[in-house]
Amino acid sequence: MSSSLEAPEPAANASGGLARSAGLLAMGNLASRVLGLVREMVIAALFGATGQVSAFRIAAQVPTLIYDFLVGGMLSAALVPVLSDYARKGRAEFSLLVGALVSVFVVVLSLLVLVLEVAAPGVAWLLAGGFVNSDPALLTLTTQLIRVLVPVVWFLSLAGVLMAVLYACQRFSFPAIATAVFNLGIVVTAPLLAGAMGVYSLAIGLLVGSLAQLTLMAVDVHRAGIRLRLHLDWRHVALRQILWLYLPIAAGMIVSLFQVGLDRRLASGTGEQSVAWMANATTLQQMPLGLISVAISLAALPRLSQHYAARDEAAYRQTLARGLRMLWLLIAPAAVGLWLLGEPLTQLLFERGAFTPADTTQVAQALNIYVIGMLFAAVDYPLNFAFYARFNTWLPALVGVVSVAIYSVAALVLVQPYGYLGLVWADTIKHAGHALIMAVLLWGTVGRLGASTVRGFLQVVIAAAMMGAVVYGVMAVTAGRLPLGFAGNLLLLLLAGGTGIAVYALLLLAFRMPEARQLLTTVQSRLGGR
Repeated sequence: MSSSLEAPEPAANASGGLARSAGLLAMGNLASRVLGLVREMVIAALFGATGQVSAFRIAAQVPTLIYDFLVGGMLSAALVPVLSDYARKGRAEFSLLVGALVSVFVVVLSLLVLVLEVAAPGVAWLLAGGFVNSDPALLTLTTQLIRVLVPVVWFLSLAGVLMAVLYACQRFSFPAIATAVFNLGIVVTAPLLAGAMGVYSLAIGLLVGSLAQLTLMAVDVHRAGIRLRLHLDWRHVALRQILWLYLPIAAGMIVSLFQVGLDRRLASGTGEQSVAWMANATTLQQMPLGLISVAISLAALPRLSQHYAARDEAAYRQTLARGLRMLWLLIAPAAVGLWLLGEPLTQLLFERGAFTPADTTQVAQALNIYVIGMLFAAVDYPLNFAFYARFNTWLPALVGVVSVAIYSVAALVLVQPYGYLGLVWADTIKHAGHALIMAVLLWGTVGRLGASTVRGFLQVVIAAAMMGAVVYGVMAVTAGRLPLGFAGNLLLLLLAGGTGIAVYALLLLAFRMPEARQLLTTVQSRLGGR
């Protein structure tokens, strides 16, 4: 019988499957994020939060932006839904599509790398022109670093295409491991080469990491039984479908590229260290986003796509509601912890070597603002993916354009009185606007997700508020009684954070929240419990 005619999964099995898939992604992403933190600690210890680090951050953003434009947005909006549909039709047809897709990307990426090598000075001026006012040598350094990093575009983007293939096959472990390997590039390379090459050692680390990521993706595609036979078939019907779905995303990404360019240009004009401070704060708030929101959204996307293809709106709403409740359950304690414990966490992770206490203060201030935006950004991921699963990429793209307009106005108004912190506020306002608009549109499209969704949200809010009160109380009681430095910060995080999480978990279990019980069961089974 056709997959589209199969009976829907029972609710319990679907919930468990989503939890297992999200858990698998989260575990892999945990390794990735931990190594990402180690990477940032290595950068901070070796080079601090200096102008050279800001130049590297801007140069490293070029391959990231290109990846986001070509593959990042396409992956969830077009590649995974279309590839998931073809994966149901048979291995031969699926492999033929994968070969055509990879061939097109090989040609396009090769041409793009050549263009970027030539255009590096212009790209550096667009993104880092503000350095002219503080240190013109940093603009030259940015250009040279961009030229070293351009091949990362090829490696990262092709790895992203193969990652979409694996997601469509519902193979989640290797993509998460590959990201960890990418972060390992700088962790291993920078300490070895920093003395001889300076900040260029960081660029070499990204090259090594991206090549390793591509290799790992290719290995798992082969293990999945997919034999890549490169052949250019520009007329393949699936490629046209992917392109059609991607066009609005591309339009929205162009607007997003404008926002990033404006942000970097304005930030480079607020001081040579501003970009480095913002990057450290972003690293801390992106960890829970990657571990929680992205993992849950990617795990739910293939199921949402299949439910929509089968015209099973009830199963679609149930899967989306479960994903949102699980997301709220996990993101709330992370936000409370970062808000209250951001400064000791920053000291613990970064304040050593060339990274000073003054840098810690600036990063903590930015983090407190970013956490507010993190809550909206976390909810935004599944809302966007819910539309992508319905093969609707136009609405998210249009909302993205609106949110960039919101950011641009806020940034230009706030940067003068508040400096780089004004840009952080502008980013937070943008995420809030985008998430609220998407929530209203989704409600109008699929209807209400049920009383259990509202009830779950209220339970999480109550438990998170109690957690915050407990963490604040522990901080007040231990103030001045813990040793200074690394040991004191570690003890504070363990005592305050651990007590707060315990209270939070007990409250949700007392509320009998199904997702809390499901996560507890998953953890017990992984640890060998009952």
